[in-house]
Amino acid sequence: MDAVRSGLSVVQERRVLSLFLHSRLHLLYKASVHGYTGEQFHHRCDNQGPTLIAAYNKAGFVFGAYTAKNYNQTEELVVDAKAFLYSMSAGEEYLPPLRVASIDGQYGFFDGTEGPDFGALVFLQEEQAKIASDPGTGFNFSPKEMHGDDLDLTEFEVYRVEDLGGLLAKPWRSVQWTAERRQQLKRGIQAYQPEIDSVSKARVLLLGPVGAGKSSFFNSMNSVFRGNMTSQAICGTAGRSLTTQFRTYSIRAGKGGEEIPLILCDTMGLEEKEETGLDIEDLVNIYKGHIQDRYQFNSSTPIEPDAAGYKKKVTLKDRIHCVVYVFNTANFSILPDNMLKKIRAIRKKTNQLGIPQLLLMTKVDEACPLVAENLSNVYRSTYIQKKAQDLSAAVGIPLNCVMPVKNYSQELELEQNVDILLMSAVQQMLNYTDSFFENQVKEEGEEVAACHVQRVSLTNSLGL
Repeated sequence: MDAVRSGLSVVQERRVLSLFLHSRLHLLYKASVHGYTGEQFHHRCDNQGPTLIAAYNKAGFVFGAYTAKNYNQTEELVVDAKAFLYSMSAGEEYLPPLRVASIDGQYGFFDGTEGPDFGALVFLQEEQAKIASDPGTGFNFSPKEMHGDDLDLTEFEVYRVEDLGGLLAKPWRSVQWTAERRQQLKRGIQAYQPEIDSVSKARVLLLGPVGAGKSSFFNSMNSVFRGNMTSQAICGTAGRSLTTQFRTYSIRAGKGGEEIPLILCDTMGLEEKEETGLDIEDLVNIYKGHIQDRYQFNSSTPIEPDAAGYKKKVTLKDRIHCVVYVFNTANFSILPDNMLKKIRAIRKKTNQLGIPQLLLMTKVDEACPLVAENLSNVYRSTYIQKKAQDLSAAVGIPLNCVMPVKNYSQELELEQNVDILLMSAVQQMLNYTDSFFENQVKEEGEEVAACHVQRVSLTNSLGL
């Protein structure tokens, strides 16, 4: 699934967001990708709540309209007292955008089947990269100030305007953001010992869509224990998975130090189409320990038992002890239905195999500006709490199994709060791994008990 990226620069986005209080923009529709048609606009933007249009032209203007109401193709005029037009021109980066309210404070837009029609500005005119400009119809403005008299578009985008909701009075989880807590987590992870003697390390598999941050999570954890930034796992921003092999990564405590009792396993990213990304049959073989490190996935067919890279003899230490789903918090809500369907199928198979599961919410700082300002706001952010609830409901993971994290991306030095979030997530992985081992002990005990009952029954039947 190729990423669809915003055309707004960082400065432009900040200027637009200055028109709102505690909000963020979520890209829904990009005409150069999806098509300059009313059908595609409505397909992606109907019933999305408050939205903002961003139109671009060669004159260097970014301009558009905001409405707090839904597009529904009712063929009626929608009254919206909160609707406004806006404009930003090149060379005015430090000025607030031009904001134009409706003439009578009531006009909104005509809710037709074509492009968005705000009277004075009609977008996607005649299903082309053009606008119609008619100041005085609902809104009044100077064409020169609004769009520089340039009616041809170089791009057209629509964003959902999401209310961040500010900060909660009380955090929805309690975290100690202290150096002592950081050291406590680090020591606890290093001292971890699996309950079963034959297993020396927890084996955790990371699963998620392309670009969710699986490889970055390993690099971040490796950096935490190494004491400096590392980049062992390949990661980036490509639309297709950069990970094409099954990889198992160990983490050392310091350069040349001992390995911590954790193996993080990375795979191809999940993709929307059935024939792309990780195959569910390969996934089951990973769960059962049959796929060796560095096995190169074949996109056309799953691995066969006689293939190179297939491990026939496996023990409990080769199996996956915990599965962690990884999602980008900033773009989760635009995951296609086919992707969510694939993830639910994986959840069902994982449940059948009795493997405990967690969910990582990555890039929480990109999702919420209040968290970007101070990472310790992560459990006070109303927006992050809502995203955690949405992810929990969509994937079917209990809310107490959802862990927000921030991976290292642009930093050059380690940060205490980033480390605490990352290691808190790993601590939960180890706790859930313990649950897996406890189930194995219980199952083995039940098998022994069943065998004993059978022997007693056989003895009694023989009269011995």
